[in-house]
Amino acid sequence: MHHVAGWWDGFELWVAGLPFIPQFAVVLVGAVPVSFLIACLLDRGLRIVLRLLGRDRSAAETDLAAADAASEIEPDGATLAPPEPALAGASMHTPGPMSKEAI
Repeated sequence: MHHVAGWWDGFELWVAGLPFIPQFAVVLVGAVPVSFLIACLLDRGLRIVLRLLGRDRSAAETDLAAADAASEIEPDGATLAPPEPALAGASMHTPGPMSKEAI
């Protein structure tokens, strides 16, 4: 373990002694793959745990599809009014439609 710690200390000193741009490049080349690997491992582990708990996405999608297929109630199109556009209708100060001069 002391050998690894000594190597790591030497590597840190080498990186710290580099100018900014090469230092940035070395850290980027090392940090991006390691971060990607950690994210993939966490994602896979979380999927396994959620699947074991029955809370994964595929189970939720099949439950929603089954609920949609089982429900026979559909909203009546005549009772739902389309939304009114935001600027249609009254101005800020007077009731009723906007005057031609205001446009």
